[in-house]
Amino acid sequence: MSDWKELKPPPLRVTPLGWVRVVWRGTLVGSVTYGGLVLLLLVRLIEWPLFGQARPVTPHITKAVCRVALIFLGLPLTVHGRPMTLPGAIVANHSSWLDIFVLNATHTFYFVAKSEVADWPGIGWLARATGTVFITRKGTEAKKQQAIFESRLHAGHKLLFFPEGTSTDAIRVLPFKSTLFEAFFSPGLEHTMHIQPVTVIFHAPDGEDPRHYGWWADMEFAEHLLKMLATPRHGRVEVIFHPEVPVVAFENRKVLAQHCERVIRTAHGSTAA
Repeated sequence: MSDWKELKPPPLRVTPLGWVRVVWRGTLVGSVTYGGLVLLLLVRLIEWPLFGQARPVTPHITKAVCRVALIFLGLPLTVHGRPMTLPGAIVANHSSWLDIFVLNATHTFYFVAKSEVADWPGIGWLARATGTVFITRKGTEAKKQQAIFESRLHAGHKLLFFPEGTSTDAIRVLPFKSTLFEAFFSPGLEHTMHIQPVTVIFHAPDGEDPRHYGWWADMEFAEHLLKMLATPRHGRVEVIFHPEVPVVAFENRKVLAQHCERVIRTAHGSTAA
């Protein structure tokens, strides 16, 4: 459906008991998130002089924080398959900001995000501290960004991309943009790189709109966060790690992007957007 972005979910209504949940869940999630951030920054002061761009310790702090945050939020996580151990990158579908917590809870990744995220209050601080790679959509920056990707990939970092380029209503997978896949075909990388498709599936709470966890169009972060904190009983989220594929097995970035989209879309159960 071409106008799916115009179809908004029911308006947010928070009951008195819902506000109680907002306060206690918000306090718990906020405390573990920003307490973890302080710990991460302190450890990074030691980690950086010793290891530079490599991060042997701090990603594990991020992983632990995200696991605890999901528990405090009350959102059960189920993982199928295993993150690959080979050199390479991860590509996943994108429903909302919750994907960051969900995927970080499964493994140690470094996200690739649009540059605007760096300036978002709260989230931007977390993203910068955890080693997120920020990119712009300017064509003039393409070569510079590719060099950054290559540097991080050569350092052994597993970068995680959202090839849809935007978040969705959680019930569909959008066509994948192939531009970011070009870095995987760089000389010196293409014969060693592997790409692992990952599907993230949010199941709405019983009786709620199927788009409950989606975050799209002009939806405000604060309102979406409020809804997540006020939800009486959450649904669940599944993460499926599909078999990785060698980059060298694909003719070009477009063919590789199409393969990853097909695998993720099939597991998600989404029809073409």
